[in-house]
Amino acid sequence: MKAIGLTRYLPINDPQSLIDTDLPTPTPGARDLLVKVEAVAVNPVDTKVRAPKESNKDKLESPPRVLGWDAAGVVQQVGAGVSLFKPGDRVFYAGDITRAGSNSEFQVVDERIVGHMPASLSFSQAAALPLTAITAWEALFDRLRVPAPPHAQPRKSILLIGGAGGVGSIAIQLAARVAGLRVIATASRPASAQWCRDLGAELVVDHFGDLVGQVRAAGFQHVDYVLIMNSTDQHLPAAAELVAPQGGICTIVENSAPLDLTPLKSKSAAFVWEFMFTRAMYTTPDMIEQHYLLSEIARLIDAGVLRTTVAEVLKPINAANLRQAHATLEAGRAIGKIVLEGF
Repeated sequence: MKAIGLTRYLPINDPQSLIDTDLPTPTPGARDLLVKVEAVAVNPVDTKVRAPKESNKDKLESPPRVLGWDAAGVVQQVGAGVSLFKPGDRVFYAGDITRAGSNSEFQVVDERIVGHMPASLSFSQAAALPLTAITAWEALFDRLRVPAPPHAQPRKSILLIGGAGGVGSIAIQLAARVAGLRVIATASRPASAQWCRDLGAELVVDHFGDLVGQVRAAGFQHVDYVLIMNSTDQHLPAAAELVAPQGGICTIVENSAPLDLTPLKSKSAAFVWEFMFTRAMYTTPDMIEQHYLLSEIARLIDAGVLRTTVAEVLKPINAANLRQAHATLEAGRAIGKIVLEGF
């Protein structure tokens, strides 16, 4: 099968950072689906895994390592223990970071982290959703424990730091349209600010400016929840200042320095992490929740409550286009999701 992989961990401007290759078609295990991949999306996790680091500077991957943790496609074959899907089903999923990724013609993936594709979407539109939808849903409803409707009065509020990115684009919609929260999003350019408003943000502030001052000038002394999707080290102090007593902060971005959580003590405020690969990585007893979660996302899409966040589609799925997508993400200029379609 055709695949795009890496043999060495290199800067994205190196033509060898991602290469076209041929690999054997994988065989599904007992709970696995073999999926013919039709479209994939690119996420910051792809760039972070690929990026050169001191720990992998001399490492050689043989066979090439395949990245990619967002896909939509068609089930070709099922394992002996599969009960949720059958050949011919159209599916979407983020996958498992401990296994080979989706940047290949065929991929094996555990059925418990796969959902039936929204009927109203194309493959490229569906591929934009899984990783970010799972991350945003788990952050809001599993980690921050945002209550489901009917909503408490007065309506609670949330600050989404990094609103125009992949996770932010779906988090705005879930927070506003599903949870009924008042949404404050951050964006730094007119185009990204308008994107956030179009998705349901009530207020947009500049994350390069004084976050606390901007939010309070708009009439929010505190916010009930904060979701950090960009630079935990930079934004935690403002989040700690703004979060309400007994509120909560969730981040999806790793820190590079020790975090000072002392300001949260007097507020009895929570600080939690969200990592969407946790359930698959540790094979948690509730791993199948991601199947149900994706099914609910598909229902909300088909009902018109949520919309896909794809902003750009590149064709075909090959090394050159993946390098272009990685470069755009690393430059911090992406709005929504970049998708690649067709081999």
